[in-house]
Amino acid sequence: MTTKYVFVTGGVVSSVGKGISVASIGRILKSRGLSVSVQKLDPYLNFDPGTMSPYQHGEVFVTLDGSETDLDLGHYERFIDLELTSSSNITAGQIYSQVIAKERRGDYLGGTIQIVPHVTNAIKDFMLNITTGANLDVVVVEVGGTVGDIEGQPFLEAIRQMRNEVGRDNVFYVHVTLLPYIKATGELKTKPTQHSVRELRAIGIQPDAIICRADENIPDDIKDKISMFCDVSQEAVFPLATVESIYEVPLILEDAGIGDLIVSKLNLPASGRDLNDWRTMVRNLLSEKPQLNIAVVGKYTDLPDAYISVREALRHAGLNHGVDIEVSWINSEDIEKNGPHDLLNSVSGVVVPGGFGDRGIEGMIQAARYARETKLPYLGLCLGMQILVIQHARDVMNLSSANSTEFDQNTPHPVIDLMPEQRKVSEMGGTMRLGLYDCELRPGSKAAIAYGDLKQISERHRHRFEFNNHYIEDMQNSGLIASGLSPDGNLVEIVEVADHEFMVGVQFHPEFKSRPQTAHPLFSQFVDAARLFMPEGSQHTFPIETRRSSRA
Repeated sequence: MTTKYVFVTGGVVSSVGKGISVASIGRILKSRGLSVSVQKLDPYLNFDPGTMSPYQHGEVFVTLDGSETDLDLGHYERFIDLELTSSSNITAGQIYSQVIAKERRGDYLGGTIQIVPHVTNAIKDFMLNITTGANLDVVVVEVGGTVGDIEGQPFLEAIRQMRNEVGRDNVFYVHVTLLPYIKATGELKTKPTQHSVRELRAIGIQPDAIICRADENIPDDIKDKISMFCDVSQEAVFPLATVESIYEVPLILEDAGIGDLIVSKLNLPASGRDLNDWRTMVRNLLSEKPQLNIAVVGKYTDLPDAYISVREALRHAGLNHGVDIEVSWINSEDIEKNGPHDLLNSVSGVVVPGGFGDRGIEGMIQAARYARETKLPYLGLCLGMQILVIQHARDVMNLSSANSTEFDQNTPHPVIDLMPEQRKVSEMGGTMRLGLYDCELRPGSKAAIAYGDLKQISERHRHRFEFNNHYIEDMQNSGLIASGLSPDGNLVEIVEVADHEFMVGVQFHPEFKSRPQTAHPLFSQFVDAARLFMPEGSQHTFPIETRRSSRA
């Protein structure tokens, strides 16, 4: 069967939930027994988001093959339960680099290089190549940005051309647009949607469906108005008001009929829809549960999207244990100014996530020290593991000047140091240890118990600096156990404090593999330990018997 394409564009403003809509459509189609993959086309000229500030771009999501990608790929993986690769994300910078490289090689035989057809052909090749060697029923493609953006025009032209490239009956266009609410008049306004659709039609794309985002409920008369002025059937206008949880969106869109419409329009060989497990998950997610306060101590906490996979992994683990996770976003620089006690004394666990640079590092070290001294459950991710190692070296091994050479090149005790293969690297983008690597677990360790006593695991990495093996024997003799090593034994992947209920650091990013229906085991074990921890002045609301049985 010919692979079908669902193209999703955005109008009016960005950040209205286009990525969540794409992930939801993917989930809906997969629930009907279809094989689905997803792509994100990003119009910015950066080669990838790897060197972009989190304040500009949010989290950098890493695929199993080591591509640094847009955070929306995390949504795609979590919703659809896929493991995506570099074939699922491309930027304008990558496209233009490919075209220029071909021109330099003489591939175009001296011809004049133009946006059409050379750039658009490169974009189409990217979309078509995902099907190579794969038996895909549907590819859902998100075009980043909004209609009308100058940088996005080649991508919109490319998806217009795809209609003839793969056949008109094999393409379905979805437009996601905002309905602004005017408080003074108490009205939702459709005019911005009308204008964005008009812009899209001027390019040559007529939407087959429109998803209307709003913070208020969308009445039928608004839906009818959009149908009339945008030339789509009433059944193809899908209201999507803001909801409590993003995981509700697939259910809302499915119940509204978007799955039926896409399957019918594309003549897909779909089986009966089955979102029962997802409905159960969402029902449990929204049910009233005890709250568990977890602190995330980082340097980008002003923008929680910088740690979006961490936040979701905590929520998944909370769902697994019947608690609602309330995340306290704590800027590590605030700990440097005010100390950790007042900021951490009311939480049940602390996560120190990944990051780069020396800003706020001493605050993270103080957080790790507080967790060790108070027995507060601690989970360190990438940088968070390195922080744990530095803190242990300073406070337990009495190496007061211990540090990472990333933060102090002249430290006399470089317990964290640059990987040997990184010493001659001059370019920043795409040069780290990236993607999936194996790790062998120490039997009986907290890490091994969390993973169900597996001997070997595989997790995704994104880092340059590593545990310095020169200190491994002294570290272990002083109570910091290397509980996970690379298969050749050269790289320390996991450390844990021997006399602590749960103080574990991992060099990788387990948050990338967490799913709402399958919490990552490390996050699950961490949340379980946090449930048992009693913050200062608090009183447990969890039944003791329940907590004990869950740990069995």
